Amino acid sequence: MKNLSQRDKKHIWHPLTQHRTAAPPIGIVRAKDAILWDEDGKTYIDGIASWYTAMYGHANDDVTTAVSTQMQELDFVMFSGFTHEPAVELSERLIEILPDNQAKIFFNDNGSTAVEAAIKMALQFHHNKNDPRDTLIAFEDGFHGDTFGAMSASGLSSYNGPFEDFLLKVERLPVPLDDNMEEVVVQLKTILENNACAAFVFEPLVQGAAGMKFHSPTGLDMLIKICQDAEVLCIADEIMTGFGKTGKNFASGYLQNKPDIMCLGKALTAGIFPLSITSCSQAVFDGFLSEEVHKGFFHAHTFSAHPLGCVAALASIELLSSPGILKRRAAIEKAHQQFASAIKDNPKVTEVRCMGVILAVDLNLKMDRYGNLRDQLYQFFIKKGVVLRPLGNTVYVLPPYVITDDQLDTIYNAIKSALEHF
Repeated sequence: MKNLSQRDKKHIWHPLTQHRTAAPPIGIVRAKDAILWDEDGKTYIDGIASWYTAMYGHANDDVTTAVSTQMQELDFVMFSGFTHEPAVELSERLIEILPDNQAKIFFNDNGSTAVEAAIKMALQFHHNKNDPRDTLIAFEDGFHGDTFGAMSASGLSSYNGPFEDFLLKVERLPVPLDDNMEEVVVQLKTILENNACAAFVFEPLVQGAAGMKFHSPTGLDMLIKICQDAEVLCIADEIMTGFGKTGKNFASGYLQNKPDIMCLGKALTAGIFPLSITSCSQAVFDGFLSEEVHKGFFHAHTFSAHPLGCVAALASIELLSSPGILKRRAAIEKAHQQFASAIKDNPKVTEVRCMGVILAVDLNLKMDRYGNLRDQLYQFFIKKGVVLRPLGNTVYVLPPYVITDDQLDTIYNAIKSALEHF
């Protein structure tokens, strides 16, 4: 009988994969907490929480119980013309923990569509005011998703290459660092003077797909203030950073100037259900109120506010501030810092950095984002029983909050072995 990998090959087209050269996918049959089991019984430590979604561990009992219970009561109802308790309660709970200028919740189904909705909101907001604007501002090397608006805001050519001629108009900025803030501010002001700018789209403090690159909260604050003074809507893409990963509930919590629009996903539902959020201020929402029907936001997803996703998110939010999770988050942060100190002087390491539960190690190796050497590094970790997906020459660890100290040590030891091997 053929195994999962063999059966998979016949019909499935995988994401981020060159099927001519890629190794067969590993058939996973079970997951619990920080561990994955393949069909041969081998275990793997999920060092990146499956793209930073399963932050409370796989098959978390609180989340699965909530979803199972809801499934028996209300599985699904379309969200145009109807509402339901899980959506209403989730909106209430989110507003309690989001920055205090956030007032309204719009439901989507994944991170890309959350950003897509945010960009459309910004463009239509100005259109509704008879002030059409056609330009987005975004950081170099940012990543916001793979739908066309989100892709337009992204700055990584490895994803955008074939589509560059079809994207929205975007002006790009370097991220603000301690030593370049004046130059970035001058560049931003020049962009604003020479373009009709609708929105500034950014990953706050950490650029995920770029290699977990950090930038200055002070500098980002300055850019947001300048944009808001120019009536440019500021969109914080917190799909990766949200729900505790940077040390605060949201990376925007480190900022004095709050975004007008926020995008949430991934850990929102603990990875158990595809659901995302685009939240906004009351002023943004009010820009769509009119006696003219067409000024409403005519954007929809079939599975908007899916009851199962909403209850998964509610259970996740309860876990986020629970004593056990807070304790583990602090322990992971401390362990990362200790490991970073231990390897920072290794000649194979060009930089190591930590923020919250995020650890990133830049290797002194030249490699393409999805090239042969990077794939060898990925397979090296897999053979060690650890799931880490290097972003080019950056190895990052962003584990479930429930990971144990021993499991963390196994990950760190795998990275140390890689430093010796490559």
